Amino acid sequence: QFSDPEERLSGSEREDEDDVEAALKKEVDQIRTTTEQKLRRFQSVESGANNVIFIRTCGIEPETLVHHILKDMHATKKKKTRVILRMLPISGTCKAFMEDMKKYTETFFEPWFKAPNKGTFQIVYKARNNSHMNREEAIKELAGIVGSLNPENKVDLNNPQYTIVVEIIKNVCCLSVVRDYVLFRKYNLQEVVKNNKDDTQQNPSNVKEEQNSTVVKSEAEEESSKEIKREQE
Repeated sequence: QFSDPEERLSGSEREDEDDVEAALKKEVDQIRTTTEQKLRRFQSVESGANNVIFIRTCGIEPETLVHHILKDMHATKKKKTRVILRMLPISGTCKAFMEDMKKYTETFFEPWFKAPNKGTFQIVYKARNNSHMNREEAIKELAGIVGSLNPENKVDLNNPQYTIVVEIIKNVCCLSVVRDYVLFRKYNLQEVVKNNKDDTQQNPSNVKEEQNSTVVKSEAEEESSKEIKREQE
């Protein structure tokens, strides 16, 4: 946590200001500085779901951070966490109702899928503490929006360029578009460090996907809801 700005107040800040506009600007800047310095780079936020937490980030792109972590673990095969199961970056949120999701994603998907941009994609959907959303309907509607942005966008369930992650927690829909989802074993930190030989010896019955979860929420999330999601074992 940054130090308290009150400790660094200079004598010049207490001088009289002849220019009212300059004085007002100085006061506004001080308030803004005070707020910014009280923010943490990473801040835990209650998610409302068991074993799922958000980590709000300040000045960090969740997609870049999570991809870097997984790329490093995939290359080194070094296990660097004991309890975190999955970690997902969340780039945006909206209300978990179909009309809200459709309206939001029409703009949200543009950087990846709006012409001339294009790519193959799949949609991964999971809901927690929510019973009013229909999985098949949501996937169908979102896939239709991607197709409307550019007809050349095609579904690929085996090795897509992009994976659209849809995480519903209560009445909030968390969204992200990630790369290398298949290569990095569905962004599973426990699986990504395993060699191919380990995979053949792994007993599927001992693998507990979705056992515990964690989500990281971005500071820009006050406006664009950038978040990272991590699932804990």
